[in-house]
Amino acid sequence: MNAPTTNMATTSLARATWKRLRADRVGLASMAVVLGFVGLIVLSATGLVVKDWQKEVGVASAPPGFMGPAPQTEAGVVAAPQGPLLDLSAVDPLAPRYGEWAERAARFKSEETVKAETLPFGGDRLGRDVLAKATKGTQTSVFVGLLGAAIAALIGTLLGAVAGFFGGKVGDLLEWLYSVFTAMPDILLLLVFAVVFGRGIGSVAVILALVGWTGVYRQVRAEFLKHAVRDYVRSAEAIGASTASRMFRHILPNVSHVILVRMSLLVVGFIKFEVILSYLGLGVGVDDVSWGTMLSEAQSELILGHWWQLAAATGFMAVFVTAFSLFTDALRDALDPKLRGLE
Repeated sequence: MNAPTTNMATTSLARATWKRLRADRVGLASMAVVLGFVGLIVLSATGLVVKDWQKEVGVASAPPGFMGPAPQTEAGVVAAPQGPLLDLSAVDPLAPRYGEWAERAARFKSEETVKAETLPFGGDRLGRDVLAKATKGTQTSVFVGLLGAAIAALIGTLLGAVAGFFGGKVGDLLEWLYSVFTAMPDILLLLVFAVVFGRGIGSVAVILALVGWTGVYRQVRAEFLKHAVRDYVRSAEAIGASTASRMFRHILPNVSHVILVRMSLLVVGFIKFEVILSYLGLGVGVDDVSWGTMLSEAQSELILGHWWQLAAATGFMAVFVTAFSLFTDALRDALDPKLRGLE
């Protein structure tokens, strides 16, 4: 008899959440941008777009299209010797073949693919398209940020719920574990875990999660301590609701907005930490590209005045981070029991 009531309550909550979210235009626009990035990640992961991002399609450090091609300088031209020509056939038996080889080399060069002198967003020092790199880097950086934040939120939520709901010796043990992790600087923990787990996208996500779960744990524990003694939880216990039901069916939906806020902060922070790890050579693999590796490469290019790789990476990062933060803020307001109405 309880299943229909539970399903109706869940449906009513979902409808009320969507109603409030739909009334928030900024939240809807931000959600559209985030979904666009997700679609871009899916297309990139399946190889439908930027499959050949490593291909050198332009000249080295090709400028963006609106700047026009870079001026060509004549360098390395050696003046022809003056005076009578020396007959090399007398001292080099291969001299008669030099002309033939030069002609064949010129014909082979003419058959090569002509590289573009400009690209829409410019090219890197190897001639790879910066726009393709930024798109492929979106897949890596956003995936690392979202996966790491999801794992951190899962660990922090489970441990915080147990510590806040049960307390006692279990709570003391989890508080000791929390104190150990928070006593050490985050950057030191990152470096230690990076050495242990090695490089790679999955390893970076796990490393970030092991460092970032403490903030979620602290807030979830405080919320569960507060809600565990409220009347609606005690009423659920009185009618025979199990411990798991009280924790995850009754309390968790009322604290989900807190988890979302912390998760949005983790995504932003994890993307920044990925930049640091990639800069130090402890991030994604050498065959992968991310916003962090692009920013690391851009440092040496800025000395030569080539700013377009830096602009592309920071532009993509700024748009995603801003849209994701606004969307999670709107979703938090829609889920907050103090703000939503279940008419």
